[in-house]
Amino acid sequence: MTASRTRTVWITGGGSGMGRASALAAAANGWSVAVSGRRREALEAVVEEITAAGGTALAVPLDVQDRAAIADAARTVSEHFGRLDALVLAAGLNSPQRRWDDQEMDSFEAIVATNLTAVAATIDAALPALRESGGVVVAISSYAGWSFQPGAGVAYSASKTAVSSLVRTLNQQEAAHGVRATHLCPGDVATDFLQQRPEVPDEGARSVMLTPEDIARTVSFALEAPAHVRIDELVISPVSQA
Repeated sequence: MTASRTRTVWITGGGSGMGRASALAAAANGWSVAVSGRRREALEAVVEEITAAGGTALAVPLDVQDRAAIADAARTVSEHFGRLDALVLAAGLNSPQRRWDDQEMDSFEAIVATNLTAVAATIDAALPALRESGGVVVAISSYAGWSFQPGAGVAYSASKTAVSSLVRTLNQQEAAHGVRATHLCPGDVATDFLQQRPEVPDEGARSVMLTPEDIARTVSFALEAPAHVRIDELVISPVSQA
C-alpha cells in the first residue's frame, strides 16, 4: 500500500483496558490505528467500534512473548498503512503470587517476558519505521516503575522499573532521528488487570481509581506533543493513591 498522510499508531494490549481506550482516543484524534493482543475477538471489536465511527483500524493478533510474531506484526502494520508514526505499549502481566516466599520462577519469567522483553522487542521491530517518521513511543509502565510499591510484586516491580531504562536509552540514542519516548506510570486503574491481585478490589475501591479513559487522555497528550517536545516521564495517579 502507498504511504498514507494519516498518522498511524500501533498499540499492543489494544483489545481491552488502557490499550483499548488509547486506541479509541487516538482514532477520535484522526490516527489510523493498529491493535495487537492475543484475543482476536476483542481486537476485532475495537476495530469495529473505530470503523463504525468513521475511523481506520486494523487488528493484528499476536502474543507479545513471541518475538517472531512481533516482527511479523511490525511489517504488517507498516505495509498496510505505509507508515508508522507511534507505538503504544499497553500489554502487561502480573500474578497473585508476588512474594519471594510464594512466587514461582516460571511465572517470574513470564511477567518479565511480557513487561520488559516484549517491550524491547516491539520497540526494536518498530524502530526502523519510527526513525523514518520521527515517531513517538509511549510505554505504559506503572506507578511501581516510578516508586517502589511493596505490594506490586518482585517480578512486576523489577520489570516495570527496567522499562524506565529502556525509555531513557531510547531517548538518548535515537534523538538524532527525531524519535522520542515517554515512560508513563499510572497508579491504580480500574481495569480487569485488578483480577491479578492477591485481593481483588471491590466496587467501592474501584470507584475512586483512575479509569482507562484517564490513561487514554494522557497517552493522547504524549502522542499529540509537537515534534520538538519530548515527554520523558509522566506519573498519573488517583487522589486516593496510597
